[in-house]
Amino acid sequence: MINIRVTPLILAVALFMEQMDSTVIATSLPAIALDIGTEPIALKLALTAYFVALAIFIPISGWMADRFGAKNIFRLAILVFMLGSLACSFAFSLETFVLSRFFQGIGSSMMTPVGRLLLVRSTPRSELVAAMAWLTVPGLLGPLTGPLIGGFLTTYLSWHWIFWINIPIGIAGIILAGIFLHVPDERHPRPTDFVGFILAAISFSGTVFGLSVVSLPALPIIYGYLTLAIGIVSGILYLLHARRTKYPLLDPALFRHRLFRASVVGGSVFRIGIGAVPFLLPLTLQLGFGLNPFQSGAITFVSAIGAIMSKFLAERVFARLGFPRVLGFCAMMGGLLIGAQGFFDAQTPAAIIMAVLLCGGILRSVVFTGSNAMGYADVADDEASQATAIVAVGQQLSIAAGVAVAGAILEISTRLRGTELSIIDFQTAFFVVGGLSALAGLVYYRLPADAGAEVSGHVMVRAQKE
Repeated sequence: MINIRVTPLILAVALFMEQMDSTVIATSLPAIALDIGTEPIALKLALTAYFVALAIFIPISGWMADRFGAKNIFRLAILVFMLGSLACSFAFSLETFVLSRFFQGIGSSMMTPVGRLLLVRSTPRSELVAAMAWLTVPGLLGPLTGPLIGGFLTTYLSWHWIFWINIPIGIAGIILAGIFLHVPDERHPRPTDFVGFILAAISFSGTVFGLSVVSLPALPIIYGYLTLAIGIVSGILYLLHARRTKYPLLDPALFRHRLFRASVVGGSVFRIGIGAVPFLLPLTLQLGFGLNPFQSGAITFVSAIGAIMSKFLAERVFARLGFPRVLGFCAMMGGLLIGAQGFFDAQTPAAIIMAVLLCGGILRSVVFTGSNAMGYADVADDEASQATAIVAVGQQLSIAAGVAVAGAILEISTRLRGTELSIIDFQTAFFVVGGLSALAGLVYYRLPADAGAEVSGHVMVRAQKE
């Protein structure tokens, strides 16, 4: 039982840094843009650069863990993330900030998937839901403290401090992992798939970058269409290559597992809205409602409180009702609550905004905990590194798609109205991304009622009643 708690809590240091960093930056975008001489919307390129780095290097995270040891790669990833944070703090232009975020993304691409791999390898399947909950609770402290800390530092000191705080946290994570992380160093090195790596890197980065440019033409829009087309073609070539290769970088054969397939597809659709909210909501509150970064953070942090609250209920709820019904209901309601944020305006009481965000945080956390655990229910141990990398790629691509979709809606809405960006454009974006996220519920509802029962414990609860 100690391992179920201690190991996830140590691994969660990386998740804490990553989540706090993303929420801090979202809160501080207007201040950063003003200081480096650009527009807040243009900083979506910095978010995109981060996602491009993830898209390129996440696919090799499982291979590197198998080749060099998961614990070694985990600690190295934290170090790279720290160096990227320092680079971001010294950025002086849009170009330098974008490059620094790309370097930071290289570290992040290894931290979370390799940390999840260490957890899966050290935890029995029957205890995976509880372990996943312990992993994500500290990670959710990032979104909880990020808006408040980021808003305070940006308002009363400077935005540079939001990156400097990653340094002591990262040092603590490296030291704790070295001393207390006792996980079997399983290495199952596969032959290096260089062709697959090149094709996957071009495919994922081209898709992410293309979506960003098309949705926000900071560059000539033709570049967006070209890179998007290159990304799609490279993806098709990768699938053809993977079918002919004995050891592909990311094995599409894993999608033969129904629960794994539902976890990736449903989670990816749901994350479109989740990825858009950190981009849309702080800008809505600051540019649309006139709040400062600290006031904005003091409102948005409540969604993390809801997420933390759900962790102490998730295991019991899944055991009693099973994965499909709970995930289907929570995904649909979570998407509707994202759409409900489109009804906010400057006169909406802060208490109502916070109540919607609190409920949304609870539902979001339940979906993530259950979907992540369910996905490993029918995956063999020797496929865990591959599964972890595929899950991480799907997560990041869907979040990037969410940011791209949100940016595209803002751009289209302002052009159709022929005026500058206003609150109605943000409202439209919330309605669209919320509706997309709600569709994920259909993916989960189509599963059998006892799907993943050996992980959720649903069968055991039903047997006890009988």
